[in-house]
Amino acid sequence: MTNPYATIFRAPGAKGFAAAGFVARLPIAMAPIGLVTMLSQTYGEYWLAGAVAATFALTNALVAPQVSRLVDRLGQARVLIPSTLVSVLAFAVLITAAHLDWPIWTLFASALAAAAMPSIPAMVRARWTELFRDGPELGTAFAFESAADELVYIAGASLSVGLSVALFPEAGMLASTLFLAIGSSALILQHATEPKVRSIAREHRGSAILLRPVQIITFALIFVGAIFATAEVSAVAITRELGQPGAASLVIGVYAVGSFIVGIIVGALPLKLPLQRQLAIAIAVIAVTTLPLLVADTVALLALAIFVSGIGVSPTFITAFGLIERLVPQAMLTEGITWVTTGIGIGMALGSFAAGWTIDTFGAHNGFWVSVAAGTIALTTVLLGQRVLGEPRAASPERG
Repeated sequence: MTNPYATIFRAPGAKGFAAAGFVARLPIAMAPIGLVTMLSQTYGEYWLAGAVAATFALTNALVAPQVSRLVDRLGQARVLIPSTLVSVLAFAVLITAAHLDWPIWTLFASALAAAAMPSIPAMVRARWTELFRDGPELGTAFAFESAADELVYIAGASLSVGLSVALFPEAGMLASTLFLAIGSSALILQHATEPKVRSIAREHRGSAILLRPVQIITFALIFVGAIFATAEVSAVAITRELGQPGAASLVIGVYAVGSFIVGIIVGALPLKLPLQRQLAIAIAVIAVTTLPLLVADTVALLALAIFVSGIGVSPTFITAFGLIERLVPQAMLTEGITWVTTGIGIGMALGSFAAGWTIDTFGAHNGFWVSVAAGTIALTTVLLGQRVLGEPRAASPERG
Protein backbone atom coordinates (compact mmCIF):
# COMPACT_ATOMS: atom_id res chain seq x y z
CA MET A 1 0.00 0.00 0.00
CA THR A 2 1.36 3.40 -1.00
CA ASN A 3 2.09 5.80 1.85
CA PRO A 4 -0.21 8.80 1.16
CA TYR A 5 2.08 11.14 3.07
CA ALA A 6 5.05 10.16 0.88
CA THR A 7 2.86 10.89 -2.14
CA ILE A 8 2.03 14.48 -1.18
CA PHE A 9 5.66 15.31 -0.43
CA ARG A 10 6.74 14.18 -3.89
CA ALA A 11 5.03 17.28 -5.28
CA PRO A 12 7.56 19.97 -6.31
CA GLY A 13 8.19 22.44 -3.50
CA ALA A 14 5.99 20.67 -0.93
CA LYS A 15 8.79 19.81 1.48
CA GLY A 16 10.14 23.34 1.36
CA PHE A 17 6.97 25.27 2.12
CA ALA A 18 5.81 22.70 4.70
CA ALA A 19 9.08 23.01 6.62
CA ALA A 20 9.08 26.81 6.42
CA GLY A 21 5.45 26.93 7.48
CA PHE A 22 6.11 24.73 10.50
CA VAL A 23 8.86 27.03 11.77
CA ALA A 24 6.85 30.19 11.02
CA ARG A 25 3.77 28.96 12.91
CA LEU A 26 5.62 28.14 16.15
CA PRO A 27 4.84 31.66 17.50
CA ILE A 28 1.12 30.75 17.48
CA ALA A 29 1.83 28.61 20.54
CA MET A 30 4.98 30.32 21.80
CA ALA A 31 3.97 33.98 21.82
CA PRO A 32 0.90 34.00 24.13
CA ILE A 33 2.45 31.84 26.84
CA GLY A 34 5.82 33.51 26.23
CA LEU A 35 4.30 36.91 26.94
CA VAL A 36 2.77 35.64 30.18
CA THR A 37 6.03 34.03 31.31
CA MET A 38 8.19 37.02 30.37
CA LEU A 39 5.98 39.73 31.87
CA SER A 40 5.12 37.82 35.04
CA GLN A 41 8.86 37.53 35.74
CA THR A 42 9.88 41.05 34.71
CA TYR A 43 6.93 43.01 36.13
CA GLY A 44 5.86 40.53 38.81
CA GLU A 45 2.12 40.88 38.09
CA TYR A 46 0.09 38.09 36.49
CA TRP A 47 -2.89 40.33 35.70
CA LEU A 48 -0.66 42.52 33.56
CA ALA A 49 0.93 39.54 31.83
CA GLY A 50 -2.48 38.05 31.09
CA ALA A 51 -3.91 41.35 29.88
CA VAL A 52 -1.06 41.96 27.41
CA ALA A 53 -1.24 38.38 26.14
CA ALA A 54 -5.01 38.66 25.70
CA THR A 55 -4.61 41.98 23.89
CA PHE A 56 -2.28 40.35 21.40
CA ALA A 57 -4.34 37.17 20.95
CA LEU A 58 -7.75 38.79 20.53
CA THR A 59 -6.46 41.57 18.25
CA ASN A 60 -4.66 39.01 16.11
CA ALA A 61 -7.89 37.01 15.88
CA LEU A 62 -9.57 40.06 14.35
CA VAL A 63 -6.65 41.32 12.22
CA ALA A 64 -5.46 38.00 10.74
CA PRO A 65 -8.55 37.50 8.52
CA GLN A 66 -8.09 41.00 7.11
CA VAL A 67 -4.45 40.23 6.35
CA SER A 68 -5.54 37.01 4.63
CA ARG A 69 -8.18 38.89 2.66
CA LEU A 70 -5.42 41.11 1.27
CA VAL A 71 -3.40 37.98 0.48
CA ASP A 72 -6.27 36.65 -1.63
CA ARG A 73 -6.34 39.91 -3.58
CA LEU A 74 -2.63 40.73 -3.85
CA GLY A 75 -0.72 37.48 -3.31
CA GLN A 76 1.19 36.03 -0.37
CA ALA A 77 4.56 37.69 -0.90
CA ARG A 78 3.21 41.24 -1.31
CA VAL A 79 1.28 41.03 1.97
CA LEU A 80 3.42 38.73 4.11
CA ILE A 81 6.52 40.91 3.79
CA PRO A 82 5.06 44.06 5.42
CA SER A 83 2.78 42.23 7.90
CA THR A 84 5.61 39.99 9.13
CA LEU A 85 8.00 42.95 9.34
CA VAL A 86 5.54 44.95 11.45
CA SER A 87 4.92 41.99 13.74
CA VAL A 88 8.61 41.15 14.19
CA LEU A 89 9.54 44.77 14.96
CA ALA A 90 6.64 45.09 17.41
CA PHE A 91 7.69 41.92 19.23
CA ALA A 92 11.24 43.32 19.39
CA VAL A 93 9.93 46.53 20.97
CA LEU A 94 7.83 44.53 23.44
CA ILE A 95 10.83 42.42 24.47
CA THR A 96 12.93 45.56 24.89
CA ALA A 97 10.19 47.27 26.90
CA ALA A 98 10.00 44.32 29.29
CA HIS A 99 13.77 44.12 29.67
CA LEU A 100 14.22 47.86 30.30
CA ASP A 101 11.07 48.26 32.42
CA TRP A 102 9.43 50.78 30.08
CA PRO A 103 5.98 52.23 30.91
CA ILE A 104 3.10 49.76 30.82
CA TRP A 105 1.39 51.49 27.88
CA THR A 106 4.33 50.52 25.64
CA LEU A 107 3.58 46.86 26.32
CA PHE A 108 -0.02 47.19 25.15
CA ALA A 109 0.89 49.35 22.16
CA SER A 110 3.51 46.90 20.91
CA ALA A 111 1.17 43.94 21.56
CA LEU A 112 -1.45 45.62 19.35
CA ALA A 113 1.10 46.14 16.55
CA ALA A 114 2.43 42.58 16.89
CA ALA A 115 -1.10 41.35 16.15
CA ALA A 116 -0.35 42.03 12.47
CA MET A 117 1.21 38.53 12.52
CA PRO A 118 -0.25 36.65 9.52
CA SER A 119 -2.02 33.28 9.75
CA ILE A 120 0.76 30.99 8.56
CA PRO A 121 -1.42 27.82 8.74
CA ALA A 122 -3.81 29.45 6.27
CA MET A 123 -0.94 30.37 3.93
CA VAL A 124 0.41 26.82 3.95
CA ARG A 125 -3.01 25.22 3.46
CA ALA A 126 -3.60 27.56 0.52
CA ARG A 127 -0.38 26.25 -1.05
CA TRP A 128 -1.46 22.63 -0.55
CA THR A 129 -4.78 23.51 -2.18
CA GLU A 130 -2.97 25.03 -5.15
CA LEU A 131 -1.10 21.74 -5.61
CA PHE A 132 -3.96 19.27 -5.10
CA ARG A 133 -7.22 21.16 -5.64
CA ASP A 134 -10.16 18.72 -5.88
CA GLY A 135 -7.78 15.74 -5.64
CA PRO A 136 -7.75 12.98 -3.00
CA GLU A 137 -4.29 14.09 -1.89
CA LEU A 138 -5.71 17.32 -0.45
CA GLY A 139 -7.36 15.50 2.47
CA THR A 140 -4.04 13.89 3.33
CA ALA A 141 -2.31 17.28 3.10
CA PHE A 142 -4.87 18.83 5.45
CA ALA A 143 -4.40 15.89 7.83
CA PHE A 144 -0.67 16.53 7.85
CA GLU A 145 -1.31 20.21 8.59
CA SER A 146 -3.59 19.33 11.49
CA ALA A 147 -0.90 17.05 12.87
CA ALA A 148 1.65 19.84 12.43
CA ASP A 149 -0.64 22.19 14.36
CA GLU A 150 -0.81 19.68 17.20
CA LEU A 151 2.99 19.34 17.27
CA VAL A 152 3.28 23.12 17.42
CA TYR A 153 1.03 23.25 20.48
CA ILE A 154 2.83 20.31 22.10
CA ALA A 155 6.34 21.65 21.53
CA GLY A 156 5.87 25.41 21.19
CA ALA A 157 4.42 26.24 24.60
CA SER A 158 6.87 23.97 26.44
CA LEU A 159 9.83 25.38 24.52
CA SER A 160 8.79 28.97 25.22
CA VAL A 161 8.35 28.44 28.95
CA GLY A 162 11.45 26.25 29.22
CA LEU A 163 13.71 28.84 27.58
CA SER A 164 12.40 31.67 29.75
CA VAL A 165 12.83 29.69 32.96
CA ALA A 166 16.21 28.17 32.11
CA LEU A 167 17.90 31.20 30.51
CA PHE A 168 16.30 34.64 31.03
CA PRO A 169 12.70 35.95 31.05
CA GLU A 170 12.77 37.22 27.47
CA ALA A 171 14.30 34.05 25.98
CA GLY A 172 11.01 32.41 24.98
CA MET A 173 9.71 35.53 23.23
CA LEU A 174 13.05 36.11 21.55
CA ALA A 175 13.05 32.58 20.12
CA SER A 176 9.42 32.97 19.03
CA THR A 177 10.21 36.19 17.19
CA LEU A 178 13.22 34.64 15.44
CA PHE A 179 11.12 31.65 14.34
CA LEU A 180 8.53 34.03 12.88
CA ALA A 181 11.16 36.04 11.00
CA ILE A 182 13.13 33.06 9.68
CA GLY A 183 10.17 30.81 8.85
CA SER A 184 8.15 33.53 7.16
CA SER A 185 11.15 34.66 5.12
CA ALA A 186 11.75 31.11 3.94
CA LEU A 187 8.07 30.78 2.97
CA ILE A 188 7.99 34.11 1.14
CA LEU A 189 11.06 33.19 -0.95
CA GLN A 190 9.33 30.09 -2.35
CA HIS A 191 7.56 31.77 -5.25
CA ALA A 192 6.97 28.59 -7.28
CA THR A 193 4.30 27.27 -4.91
CA GLU A 194 2.66 30.61 -4.12
CA PRO A 195 -1.06 30.43 -4.99
CA LYS A 196 -2.28 32.39 -8.00
CA VAL A 197 -4.27 35.54 -7.40
CA ARG A 198 -7.80 35.02 -8.71
CA SER A 199 -10.37 37.60 -9.70
CA ILE A 200 -13.46 37.89 -7.52
CA ALA A 201 -16.97 37.56 -8.85
CA ARG A 202 -19.10 40.63 -8.14
CA GLU A 203 -21.34 38.72 -5.74
CA HIS A 204 -18.29 37.62 -3.68
CA ARG A 205 -16.49 40.94 -3.17
CA GLY A 206 -17.33 41.17 0.51
CA SER A 207 -15.63 39.32 3.33
CA ALA A 208 -15.59 35.53 3.41
CA ILE A 209 -17.29 35.64 6.81
CA LEU A 210 -20.47 36.78 5.02
CA LEU A 211 -20.73 33.33 3.39
CA ARG A 212 -23.05 30.96 5.24
CA PRO A 213 -20.68 27.93 5.22
CA VAL A 214 -17.89 30.04 6.73
CA GLN A 215 -20.26 31.37 9.38
CA ILE A 216 -21.47 27.88 10.33
CA ILE A 217 -18.02 26.30 10.51
CA THR A 218 -16.43 29.27 12.29
CA PHE A 219 -19.24 29.45 14.87
CA ALA A 220 -18.99 25.71 15.54
CA LEU A 221 -15.21 25.88 15.93
CA ILE A 222 -15.47 28.78 18.39
CA PHE A 223 -17.04 26.26 20.77
CA VAL A 224 -14.54 23.55 19.84
CA GLY A 225 -11.80 26.05 20.76
CA ALA A 226 -13.59 26.69 24.06
CA ILE A 227 -13.33 22.96 24.80
CA PHE A 228 -9.55 23.08 24.28
CA ALA A 229 -9.10 25.99 26.66
CA THR A 230 -11.42 24.50 29.27
CA ALA A 231 -9.39 21.29 29.26
CA GLU A 232 -6.18 23.25 29.88
CA VAL A 233 -7.56 25.49 32.63
CA SER A 234 -9.43 22.67 34.35
CA ALA A 235 -6.41 20.34 34.20
CA VAL A 236 -4.28 22.97 35.98
CA ALA A 237 -6.95 23.54 38.63
CA ILE A 238 -7.69 19.84 39.26
CA THR A 239 -4.05 18.72 39.47
CA ARG A 240 -3.40 21.56 41.93
CA GLU A 241 -6.41 20.49 43.99
CA LEU A 242 -5.11 16.91 43.96
CA GLY A 243 -1.74 18.10 45.25
CA GLN A 244 0.12 17.28 42.01
CA PRO A 245 0.41 20.60 40.14
CA GLY A 246 3.43 19.39 38.20
CA ALA A 247 1.24 16.80 36.44
CA ALA A 248 -0.72 19.53 34.62
CA SER A 249 1.72 19.76 31.71
CA LEU A 250 1.61 15.98 31.23
CA VAL A 251 -2.19 15.93 31.30
CA ILE A 252 -2.43 18.80 28.80
CA GLY A 253 0.18 17.16 26.60
CA VAL A 254 -1.75 13.91 26.16
CA TYR A 255 -4.70 15.93 24.80
CA ALA A 256 -2.66 16.98 21.79
CA VAL A 257 -1.06 13.53 21.50
CA GLY A 258 -4.47 11.86 21.15
CA SER A 259 -5.46 14.32 18.45
CA PHE A 260 -2.12 13.92 16.65
CA ILE A 261 -2.31 10.12 16.49
CA VAL A 262 -5.88 10.00 15.21
CA GLY A 263 -5.24 12.79 12.71
CA ILE A 264 -2.34 10.90 11.14
CA ILE A 265 -4.50 7.76 10.84
CA VAL A 266 -7.53 9.55 9.41
CA GLY A 267 -5.39 11.35 6.86
CA ALA A 268 -4.22 8.03 5.46
CA LEU A 269 -7.74 6.61 5.05
CA PRO A 270 -9.68 6.98 1.76
CA LEU A 271 -12.94 8.06 3.41
CA LYS A 272 -15.95 8.31 1.07
CA LEU A 273 -18.53 9.79 3.45
CA PRO A 274 -19.53 13.39 2.53
CA LEU A 275 -17.41 15.95 4.35
CA GLN A 276 -20.34 17.57 6.13
CA ARG A 277 -21.26 14.19 7.60
CA GLN A 278 -17.65 13.57 8.62
CA LEU A 279 -17.60 16.94 10.39
CA ALA A 280 -20.80 16.12 12.26
CA ILE A 281 -19.41 12.76 13.37
CA ALA A 282 -16.08 14.24 14.49
CA ILE A 283 -17.77 16.97 16.56
CA ALA A 284 -20.21 14.39 17.96
CA VAL A 285 -17.20 12.42 19.19
CA ILE A 286 -15.77 15.57 20.78
CA ALA A 287 -19.10 16.35 22.45
CA VAL A 288 -19.64 12.82 23.80
CA THR A 289 -16.08 12.47 25.11
CA THR A 290 -16.46 15.59 27.26
CA LEU A 291 -18.75 13.62 29.59
CA PRO A 292 -16.08 11.31 31.13
CA LEU A 293 -14.13 14.43 32.12
CA LEU A 294 -16.80 15.19 34.72
CA VAL A 295 -15.98 12.07 36.76
CA ALA A 296 -12.17 12.00 36.43
CA ASP A 297 -11.09 12.31 40.06
CA THR A 298 -7.45 11.18 39.88
CA VAL A 299 -4.54 12.36 37.75
CA ALA A 300 -4.44 9.02 35.90
CA LEU A 301 -8.16 9.09 35.11
CA LEU A 302 -7.94 12.75 34.12
CA ALA A 303 -5.08 12.04 31.71
CA LEU A 304 -6.98 9.10 30.20
CA ALA A 305 -10.21 11.08 29.85
CA ILE A 306 -8.41 14.01 28.22
CA PHE A 307 -6.54 11.67 25.86
CA VAL A 308 -9.86 10.17 24.74
CA SER A 309 -11.37 13.65 24.46
CA GLY A 310 -8.65 14.59 21.97
CA ILE A 311 -9.41 11.88 19.42
CA GLY A 312 -12.03 13.93 17.58
CA VAL A 313 -9.98 17.13 17.30
CA SER A 314 -7.82 16.48 14.23
CA PRO A 315 -10.69 14.90 12.24
CA THR A 316 -12.71 18.03 13.01
CA PHE A 317 -9.94 20.27 11.68
CA ILE A 318 -9.34 18.10 8.61
CA THR A 319 -12.99 18.08 7.56
CA ALA A 320 -13.59 21.74 8.48
CA PHE A 321 -10.75 22.94 6.26
CA GLY A 322 -11.81 20.47 3.57
CA LEU A 323 -15.29 21.98 3.56
CA ILE A 324 -13.88 25.50 3.37
CA GLU A 325 -11.79 24.47 0.34
CA ARG A 326 -14.86 22.93 -1.29
CA LEU A 327 -17.45 25.61 -0.51
CA VAL A 328 -15.61 28.93 -0.53
CA PRO A 329 -14.80 30.65 -3.85
CA GLN A 330 -11.15 30.08 -4.71
CA ALA A 331 -10.47 33.83 -4.72
CA MET A 332 -11.43 33.96 -1.01
CA LEU A 333 -9.81 30.73 0.17
CA THR A 334 -7.04 32.12 2.40
CA GLU A 335 -9.44 34.42 4.21
CA GLY A 336 -11.96 31.61 4.62
CA ILE A 337 -9.36 29.33 6.19
CA THR A 338 -8.19 32.13 8.46
CA TRP A 339 -11.70 32.78 9.78
CA VAL A 340 -11.89 29.15 10.88
CA THR A 341 -8.55 29.32 12.70
CA THR A 342 -9.63 32.67 14.16
CA GLY A 343 -12.79 31.04 15.48
CA ILE A 344 -10.68 28.50 17.34
CA GLY A 345 -8.58 31.29 18.88
CA ILE A 346 -11.62 33.31 19.95
CA GLY A 347 -13.14 30.17 21.45
CA MET A 348 -9.98 29.48 23.42
CA ALA A 349 -10.03 33.00 24.86
CA LEU A 350 -13.71 32.77 25.79
CA GLY A 351 -13.32 29.22 27.08
CA SER A 352 -10.46 30.21 29.36
CA PHE A 353 -12.57 32.99 30.88
CA ALA A 354 -15.71 30.83 31.25
CA ALA A 355 -13.80 27.90 32.74
CA GLY A 356 -11.89 30.15 35.12
CA TRP A 357 -15.08 31.78 36.38
CA THR A 358 -16.81 28.42 36.75
CA ILE A 359 -13.87 26.93 38.66
CA ASP A 360 -13.63 29.94 40.98
CA THR A 361 -17.38 29.83 41.63
CA PHE A 362 -18.23 26.12 41.71
CA GLY A 363 -14.93 24.23 42.13
CA ALA A 364 -12.23 22.70 39.94
CA HIS A 365 -14.11 19.65 38.60
CA ASN A 366 -17.09 21.73 37.52
CA GLY A 367 -14.98 23.56 34.94
CA PHE A 368 -15.63 20.70 32.54
CA TRP A 369 -19.33 21.59 32.41
CA VAL A 370 -18.18 24.40 30.12
CA SER A 371 -16.79 21.70 27.81
CA VAL A 372 -20.08 19.81 27.85
CA ALA A 373 -22.07 22.94 27.03
CA ALA A 374 -19.63 24.00 24.30
CA GLY A 375 -19.67 20.52 22.73
CA THR A 376 -23.46 20.52 22.66
CA ILE A 377 -23.61 23.92 20.95
CA ALA A 378 -20.93 22.97 18.39
CA LEU A 379 -22.71 19.74 17.48
CA THR A 380 -26.12 21.42 17.23
CA THR A 381 -24.66 24.10 14.95
CA VAL A 382 -23.17 21.58 12.54
CA LEU A 383 -26.28 19.39 12.51
CA LEU A 384 -28.50 22.37 11.71
CA GLY A 385 -26.07 23.44 8.99
CA GLN A 386 -25.86 20.10 7.15
CA ARG A 387 -27.92 21.28 4.18
CA VAL A 388 -25.84 24.43 3.66
CA LEU A 389 -22.56 22.54 4.11
CA GLY A 390 -23.68 20.00 1.49
CA GLU A 391 -24.24 22.59 -1.24
CA PRO A 392 -21.78 22.97 -4.15
CA ARG A 393 -19.26 25.81 -4.21
CA ALA A 394 -20.09 29.03 -5.97
CA ALA A 395 -17.87 29.61 -8.99
CA SER A 396 -15.09 32.16 -8.88
CA PRO A 397 -13.30 32.74 -12.20
CA GLU A 398 -9.53 33.00 -12.42
CA ARG A 399 -7.81 36.14 -13.49
CA GLY A 400 -6.02 35.53 -16.72
